[in-house]
Amino acid sequence: MIVHKPNFHVFTGGPGVGKTTLLRHLASRGERVVQENARAVIREEAASGGGGTPWQDNRRFCDLTTARDLADFDRLAGETGRVFFDRGIMDMWGANGTPPSPALQEAVRTRRYNSRVFVFPPWREIYGTDAERRQDWAEAEATFKRIVRMLAELDYEPVVVPKAAIQDRAAFVLARVA
Repeated sequence: MIVHKPNFHVFTGGPGVGKTTLLRHLASRGERVVQENARAVIREEAASGGGGTPWQDNRRFCDLTTARDLADFDRLAGETGRVFFDRGIMDMWGANGTPPSPALQEAVRTRRYNSRVFVFPPWREIYGTDAERRQDWAEAEATFKRIVRMLAELDYEPVVVPKAAIQDRAAFVLARVA
């Protein structure tokens, strides 16, 4: 069975491009948001010594993140209001060169978000790294290109969010989901 949720809106893009900042802004305005699972997996795996980080065992990282993304989607499947996701199930598709697992392939086929996915381009002025975000600038740029290709391959329409003040980015997104 295919579950299509046009009220589920995904924010995606490389690291440090403002996705989470915009989601926090939208949450402060009363919008329902779902936090990114990849960073939570990295934090938990690093703390427990589990090895499921992208730089230790990327397959495990993808599987753990996919399981959480699926759980979020399924938990909210009955929701009829707008929901904004900091990344979606499809974000693990080919992540860091890892081929999609059969479970991910099935999930991407059967759980569909709004066909328009908001993609945040690399933005050097706001980009930064930390313990969980280790990608350098070149990798951030390559990630953006990979995501745009991947979305088209998975039959999603990438909508590039402009580099702008947070209020302007919010207005851009909200105008397109109204």
